[in-house]
Amino acid sequence: MAAPVLCRTTASLCRTLIRNSSRKQAIPASLANGLLVQSASYNPKPLKVNIRHPYIPDKDSEDTPEWQKTRRYDRKLFARYGSASGVEPASLWPSHEELDQLIEEENQWHPPLEVMLKNIAAKEREEAQARLAKEKLIAANMAKMPKMVADWRRDKRESKLKQKEEKARRAKLVAEAKERFGTAVDPRSPKFLEMVAEIEKEEKKKKKLMKRRLKEEQAAAEAAVSPPAASS
Repeated sequence: MAAPVLCRTTASLCRTLIRNSSRKQAIPASLANGLLVQSASYNPKPLKVNIRHPYIPDKDSEDTPEWQKTRRYDRKLFARYGSASGVEPASLWPSHEELDQLIEEENQWHPPLEVMLKNIAAKEREEAQARLAKEKLIAANMAKMPKMVADWRRDKRESKLKQKEEKARRAKLVAEAKERFGTAVDPRSPKFLEMVAEIEKEEKKKKKLMKRRLKEEQAAAEAAVSPPAASS
């Protein structure tokens, strides 16, 4: 029944197109006949739907696919054919394990109002504690700020002083090298570095002698201040 209706509709559409386009440009007869012949030769196959005798897979057969032996497929059969599917409605209910899993998922994704309120309160407490800890840390750091600024300024002054002393020492060494060698010496030359090593070695000896002398003078001063030992 569908084929004649489709043929009539297609033929009517072709006639309408030919009639409308003939006013502007004539369609060749061969093309029009081809369209009509092609539309007339279309013969779709009817759908095979058997409502009285539905297909019920045999679960005991090895040829039946495994997915047609599942409870999910039984639910589809019962939803489509009802009691004619031969499926027991009681077997479609979830098992105890499935019910427990469904309840667990329901509680996880859709908890009761009391649980939601408790979770919100706990989250607010955690946020308040975190905010309080952050405020305490900021207050402690602000209390340390004056000392930190003073230490930074002291370190900066000491760094500048060391740079100034190093610059003066460098200039003194350059002047001493010029006086010793009679000409300006490159500070990166081996001759200049050797001279610096000798000077540092001499300075270490002088410091060592000075330290020993200070110890001897301190020991002599302590011996002079201490009372003489009592005679027996």
